[in-house]
Order: sequence, then C-alpha cells, then structure tokens
Amino acid sequence: MQLFLSTWMFIAVVAVCWKPADAAQSLKEQNETMLNRVEEVHRLSAEQATQVRKIFAGSPYIGQGNPAITKHPVSKEECKTQLKLLSIDYENPQYEKICGAKYMAPLYDPAVERAEDAKACIDQFEFPDIPCEYPVVWVRTSEAAEICSAMGKRLCDAHEWEGGCAGQLLPPDYRFDLAKGVSANSGVSRMRTAHNNAHKSDKSWSYGPQYKKGICGANSSKSPDCPGGSWDKCGSNTYPDGYFPECRSSLDVYDLNGNAAEHMNLPLAENQMTSTGSNTLGHTEMKGSWFIFDKYRAHEDWCRWRAPYWHGSRVMSDHSHHNYHLGFRCCKTVGE
Repeated sequence: MQLFLSTWMFIAVVAVCWKPADAAQSLKEQNETMLNRVEEVHRLSAEQATQVRKIFAGSPYIGQGNPAITKHPVSKEECKTQLKLLSIDYENPQYEKICGAKYMAPLYDPAVERAEDAKACIDQFEFPDIPCEYPVVWVRTSEAAEICSAMGKRLCDAHEWEGGCAGQLLPPDYRFDLAKGVSANSGVSRMRTAHNNAHKSDKSWSYGPQYKKGICGANSSKSPDCPGGSWDKCGSNTYPDGYFPECRSSLDVYDLNGNAAEHMNLPLAENQMTSTGSNTLGHTEMKGSWFIFDKYRAHEDWCRWRAPYWHGSRVMSDHSHHNYHLGFRCCKTVGE
C-alpha cells in the first residue's frame, strides 16, 4: 500500500511540474534562454553577463514580445533549417578581426576606404545580434544604451545607422546651428528638414534604390485587437534575425528594413555624439520600418530619412519610449 501511494505521489508531482515542449514560456523563461545564448555567442565576461541580466530584470517588458499573444510567422528552427538549406553562414572572421566582436560589420565609405580602414562597426542584426533569434523589443532607449554599454559597445549615432543602411558611411552632417536656442522639438524639426532635403534625391533602402516587397521581414501582421501599443493586446510578431538574407546592405548589415524599428542616438550638439566618445547622449531617434510594412506603409523609411520627434525625449530619460515593434542594435568604436 505504501509503495502504491508513493508511486501515485511521484506521478502527481511529475504531472504538476511537467509541461509540453511547445507550451508557452513566460517572459522570464524566454529571456533566460535568450540571454544564455547572448553570453555564449558574444563571449561575455561574468561581469558583462551580470550587467545585462540586471537591465533585463529591471523591466517587466524587455524581451522578444509578450509571449501570451505574440505569434511569430517563422520559428527559430525554421530559420535555422532555411539557412542550412541555403548554405548561409553569417560568421565572418575578417569582420570579427576588424571589429573585435562577432556579428558586426565595419562602417566605412567604399569610395575612398577599405573595410580595414573603418573606425566604427555596427551590429549586423538587431539585438541580440544572433542569427535566428527574435529581436528584443519593449526596450526603452535608456535601456538600449545601457545594454550596448554592458556589451562593450554603444548606441549608434543616427548617421552611422544611415551609413550602414545606404552602404556608405558619410561624415556627420548634423546642423547643430539649427538646434541652438530652441526647444528640442523645434531643433529636431529644423535639423530633420535640412537633412531630408539634402538626401531626398538619393533615396535608397538597404537592398537597393526602390522599395520592394518580400525582401525583408515586413509581411507579418499586427495582432487583431492591437489598438496602438498595448502590452496586453499587441504581439511582437517579428521574424528571426537573418531569416531574409537578401535584406542586407552592401556593407553586410541585415534587417535594417522590416522586423523591428530601432532606437538611435540623435545628437543636437557636438558633445552628444557617441561616435566621438562622448558620454553625454542626445535625443531619441527611431529608424527603419517594422514587421507590417509590406501590408501597410505607416511612414517613410528610406535609409537616410529622419523621423519627426515621435515620443521624443533625451536618450537616457527614465521614461523614454518603448513599444512592441521597437528594438535596437549597437555600434562600436574600433579598438575599444
């Protein structure tokens, strides 16, 4: 009788603790799995891994989307299978030597420079910057900057993201004179107008001079009941990083169009440029399109296009914007 009861007690415990392999994970479980991959792939030190985990633990939202409602159109396993069938391997020893980090691409001007001349590099994929992982979203600009710093990198300046997308890093062209003595909103508006007018004749997307459907991760759908930016109703229905190998710039930067929009640093003064080593960051800038753009072009999104001051704030504001389709990628100064 005692053996019979013990057996049933064991079965009861297993029944409570066991769950099917395809059961939805909690956000905490998803993050732990993803962060283990980040630590392994990017070879983080124990201190770096602790810092990154602390940032994630400080938010009830940061991750790959609300797992209760997110429906990714492609699984991570399907992504791995496709890349294997296409014989695609994103590892690049030359780039890793130049950048001192995995899955980064040199930023330079091919008209006058070589990759080896690059002074900065950019993540090839949206964070976690690992092929076939989903982008991290629901991250504030301040948190993105802190994660980049913990990784030994930095948040990109707007012109660096634009150069990575257009396939040519140009010198900074920020019209700081237009931002002096006015509000941040007015300064961004003035600088944006001057910049967009200067580049409207050379519109391009990461893959070429014309917008094309089906090239990037932009054919997913919003959750049916998503009203705007609700955690409970808006799934982060993104594709895995690198699933669209043709969604790349000539500098080998991927997923700049589609998937997640991305946080950048927009300096309104020279001392707010991360690319010059400044620790004083500027204002928020959101780059690129996101996962519904083949179905609904919500706004302009060409490479050097700068957006209005949407949800604007200082980058390091505790209340900087976050939502279900907004992620980030990092840059790195070569040699640091």
